[in-house]
Amino acid sequence: MTVSPLVKVGMADLNTAVGEGAIRTTGLGSCVGVTLYDPVIKVAGMAHVMLPSSSIAREGALNLAKFADTALPELLARMDCLGAQRTRLVAKMAGGAQMFQFGKQTETMRIGPRNIEACRGILGTYGIPIVAEDTGGNYGRTIELDCATGKLSVRSAQNGSRDL
Repeated sequence: MTVSPLVKVGMADLNTAVGEGAIRTTGLGSCVGVTLYDPVIKVAGMAHVMLPSSSIAREGALNLAKFADTALPELLARMDCLGAQRTRLVAKMAGGAQMFQFGKQTETMRIGPRNIEACRGILGTYGIPIVAEDTGGNYGRTIELDCATGKLSVRSAQNGSRDL
């Protein structure tokens, strides 16, 4: 019996996978997991986005995978190199929870909802349809994309598992 490869994506990270196997990230709270998939050549990509905009980045080396506005273009570029066609790509998203309630809900504290909005906007700019999502709420998630089928499994302690 052969074991299909599993590509892991950490927090503020992104990666791609081709053919068999799966790509997974854990610990999605206010972060958003964005998956892109080309069903014809079975190329998958995933970004674990922590924040909506790189405009808040401090000086020093910029982690492109950390911000929606830099992670998604970088993921698209990597998928282009693997032969994915942007016209065939479909997106699925999960996460973006509001993990904590604050007495005063300022825009700054709405990280999860702002991450969701930023990812939706960037995907819209590229004309990539979001075909399924499990976003919002107040609970964490783990997601795994099957590279052979494009099925996204979403698991949470509070709500069990579901496939998108």
